[in-house]
Amino acid sequence: MMKSLPQFQSSKPLKEVSTFGIGGPARLFVEVTSVEELQAVLEFCGTDSLPFFILGKGSNILFHDQGFDGLVIHNKISYLTIQGCEVDVGAGFSFAMLGFKTAKQGLAGLEFASGIPASVGGAVYMNAGAGGYETKDCLTEVSFVDTQGNLHNLSKEELEFSYRYSSFHEKKGAIVSAKFRLKACEEARKKQLSIVEYRTKTQPYGEFSAGCVFKNPKNASAGALIEQAGLKGFCVGDAEVSAKHANFIVNRKEARAEDVLFLAKQIQERVKEQTGVELEMEVRCIPYQILK
Repeated sequence: MMKSLPQFQSSKPLKEVSTFGIGGPARLFVEVTSVEELQAVLEFCGTDSLPFFILGKGSNILFHDQGFDGLVIHNKISYLTIQGCEVDVGAGFSFAMLGFKTAKQGLAGLEFASGIPASVGGAVYMNAGAGGYETKDCLTEVSFVDTQGNLHNLSKEELEFSYRYSSFHEKKGAIVSAKFRLKACEEARKKQLSIVEYRTKTQPYGEFSAGCVFKNPKNASAGALIEQAGLKGFCVGDAEVSAKHANFIVNRKEARAEDVLFLAKQIQERVKEQTGVELEMEVRCIPYQILK
């Protein structure tokens, strides 16, 4: 028997839940705060053939100007348990806050998470990383709910990870939680603070953006290539290549998704013309309709 569903909203403006501040309305929108709610909602989607999208912190995504013709599920399963060096955390918990709290307790391994504007679920899904570290490095297990509402506990060895990729890209459902094994280290807090200080100085925090727009090519920096192409400050409408870090596009006020996409295409063409390097999008572009 299907569990009771949380309350759905209609016509939720997605720009309100996107770090880009861009996106039209979702046909349906729901917040889930427990595994049981998530199971009920996903089972409902599977039974009703309703297209859905799992939302975390709203970073690394670009919603369509028309919005989303389906259900946006805002994963707010947010808890944190730390026992010794073992960490169990909900998918809706802030990844940056996880980096802060573990480092403050003298645990090393997730300091790099500080300043990454993602949820834990989003970080696992994208295998988020910085400074040579990736989410998979100290990950041990992930819990996942499929579209039949079944809960799966998957060890790291049962999953695949690579640069900005996990095997969850091929799975239909939602990440519930993750477990990490860290190491005791007196210098963890100091390292975490230095990472935050560096990112605050070099990246456009406080502005509307989705994080880094392009993946770094092998042995190169996407930001450096864009800057060398003279594109810092280049605009299309209210979408602008950040003057602080060229691999960020910022929404100055009323940028549309079409502005961001056109600007991204211009960047790709200019960099390829000047260097021969083809930049690949890291930001996920969410279509208005998902074809089944």
